[in-house]
Amino acid sequence: MNRSRKRFDVWTNISLLIFLFYIVFLALPLFTMLIKSFYNGTTGDFSLAYFVKFFSKPYYLNALFNSIKVTVCVTILAAVIATPLAYIMSTVKIKGSSTIRILILISSMSAPFIGAYSWILLLGRNGVITKFVKSVFGITMPDIYGFGGILLVLTLQMVPLIFMYVSGALKSVDQSLMEAAESMGYKGISKMRKVLLPLITPTLMAGGLLVFMRALADFGTPMLIGEGYKTVPVLIFNEFISEVGGDDGFAAAISVIVVIFATAVFLLQKFVSNRKSYTMSALNPIEPKKKSGIGSILAHIVIYLYTLLALLPQLYVIYTSFQKTSGRIFVKGYSLDSYRDAFDSIGGAIQNTFVLAISSLVIIILLAVLIAYVTVRRKNALTNTLDIFTMFPYIVPGSILGIALLITFNHKPLVISGTAIIIIVSFVIRRLPYTIRSSAAILHQINGGIEEAAISLGASQMKTFFKITLPMMLAGVVSGAILSWVTIITELSTSIILYTAKTKTVTVAIYTEVVRGNYGVAAALSTVLTVITVVSLLIFLKLSGQKEISM
Repeated sequence: MNRSRKRFDVWTNISLLIFLFYIVFLALPLFTMLIKSFYNGTTGDFSLAYFVKFFSKPYYLNALFNSIKVTVCVTILAAVIATPLAYIMSTVKIKGSSTIRILILISSMSAPFIGAYSWILLLGRNGVITKFVKSVFGITMPDIYGFGGILLVLTLQMVPLIFMYVSGALKSVDQSLMEAAESMGYKGISKMRKVLLPLITPTLMAGGLLVFMRALADFGTPMLIGEGYKTVPVLIFNEFISEVGGDDGFAAAISVIVVIFATAVFLLQKFVSNRKSYTMSALNPIEPKKKSGIGSILAHIVIYLYTLLALLPQLYVIYTSFQKTSGRIFVKGYSLDSYRDAFDSIGGAIQNTFVLAISSLVIIILLAVLIAYVTVRRKNALTNTLDIFTMFPYIVPGSILGIALLITFNHKPLVISGTAIIIIVSFVIRRLPYTIRSSAAILHQINGGIEEAAISLGASQMKTFFKITLPMMLAGVVSGAILSWVTIITELSTSIILYTAKTKTVTVAIYTEVVRGNYGVAAALSTVLTVITVVSLLIFLKLSGQKEISM
């Protein structure tokens, strides 16, 4: 009897309600999309025609190959760049290291397509750098468009993610291991390759998976600078949105193929990580040491140069936002006209962004705290299944989730397409994992005996949770919440599918203005978004007392 009561307590009911939420707003839309991909849009009969169409035409297969090529190259390049950067920052005292870490983090916290837009201004056919090199050196530079441009933009955007993961992992490596390696003759690169890399491989793969999924899902960058280089997110968007020849059934079929591919990559990463996992407890963690001579100079040059390169797109966008414009063209002189135009014509987008983001964040924090608790403290078949559901947003690209939600909730019994609710749902589903992850991580560090002691003294389960457990979880919850917040306000791939005139967000407005060629207004809105992001980050660091956000 007691065992039955314990099993079906208040936490079981909470788990069931959250599970139902995921069934309705994640599993059902994906299942609906799967069903739609197997039925002919004209006759309504069961058919494999959409899949045959995709695999029989080189145009579609090329788009899939292009996406795979981009994501693999971005992931490898980001890991190759980020790992040495993290190692240098962890082992060498760099002047202004705290500021550098914040700046590196800020460089990753803008929408990738904003980086694409700014690189167009810098390296486009009429870009500032392009014209400078042409006039001074007489050299015609290759333009930013196509595979090379996509690779540049996404790599610079994704390096900070792996940098944060690897930096966190290096804090768990004991200095004695490094000293032992040096005593055996391993130094420099050989020490890093033989000792450090095997230890941080699981973390590196976790960061690599996040980069892979984000690069695979990115819509704005290839849309803006891909030109003839089509990727799957662009293909899906065109098939779903196009007024001429658009087919949501075919878009659903392509989405199913992408989800299957992403799931296979996710499972492979989990399999390899589990086989190469290590448990580390650093009694004497690695700490940066002051170096002198050429080694210190090179370390500073590498760190400062990368930071400048990573921030260059955002800095240039901010600069252009204050330039005068004549129509759609930048001219000599400075003014606030672009900001006036932005607030006059698209001011509602800023308000929408705040309303939608704050509403989503409140729900995310509530759900994340509860999900983290039941998956860590109340392990059973239900919570294990719930844990798997919470990982799915890592796998499903934003545009695909947007299409799935739109297909499912565009008719009775639940019609929420075209409303703010469907956008909030999409934000919650996609960005909830960040806060769940950080909340669960800190919960693992809290001794469960504290809660048992409170219950044994007569406190109820919920009172124990809110009075004792939740305050101790707060740092992890806030850390995840700030990441969820930043990724919400810079979200494009889902918003571009779901928005209406009344629910237009800043990122959608920026993208629209870039496509129209209104670069001044786009720069002003991008600057506003950057300021919101930076202020959010600084407030978090101030309130939490931390010097950085760890992953």
